[in-house]
Amino acid sequence: MIQSRAGFVELRDLTLGYDRHPAVHHLSGCFEAGSLTAVIGPNGAGKSTLLKAIAGTLKPIGGSLSMGLDPARLAYLPQLAELDRDFPISVEDLIGTGFWREIGPFGQYSRKDRSQITDALAKVGLSGFNKRLLGTLSGGQLQRVMFARLMVQDAEVILIDEPFAAIDTKTVSDLMELVRQWHKEGRTIIAVLHDMGLVAEFFSECLILARECVAWGPTEHVLNSDNLSKARAMIEANDPHADECERAA
Repeated sequence: MIQSRAGFVELRDLTLGYDRHPAVHHLSGCFEAGSLTAVIGPNGAGKSTLLKAIAGTLKPIGGSLSMGLDPARLAYLPQLAELDRDFPISVEDLIGTGFWREIGPFGQYSRKDRSQITDALAKVGLSGFNKRLLGTLSGGQLQRVMFARLMVQDAEVILIDEPFAAIDTKTVSDLMELVRQWHKEGRTIIAVLHDMGLVAEFFSECLILARECVAWGPTEHVLNSDNLSKARAMIEANDPHADECERAA
């Protein structure tokens, strides 16, 4: 159980981009500690860019981002497409990278660490997969392994980017149960999603992004056809060559 209630993420006039070209404009708001938020929007809306900034892998080009916790207490799961599945690493060693903040990349796992890895694999339905190589896994199995890695990190803030893309329905259901459990434990969860059904059913908060904030608040108020249509129109009208502080039309 997470005891701290300081796991908030606050954005103040945040602008993010690449090579000084903005991907997210002037975004302000707060992911409250213990909240469960879906980030949705059309392709190119800046959703993954926002998660990278919160994770600390992308620096703002304007505004600020602050968190009520040590960055080491944050866990980030990128899209599966960003992982090199040909890299010769075992399932156990991939999950073990979740301990790096404690033991470093060259440290040795303790007996307790290995026990945690085995327990995490059992909880994601992959008992006995410890020595399997990454390249032998299906997409659903790989995502289960990545969720096991999140489990051993025991983070206060969890970022997951399109965790259910191109995986089977049973895996989606099993992994959503883990997300619900993390939420019950008081962790702050921010997930980029495309499945509006999942958003409506499981996520109490929703941010609709189209490079700018279209709407942010309780899902029952934010998730509607008007806001989704507005988001699509904003992306279609966006100028990809705009200056860093120029808003979309």
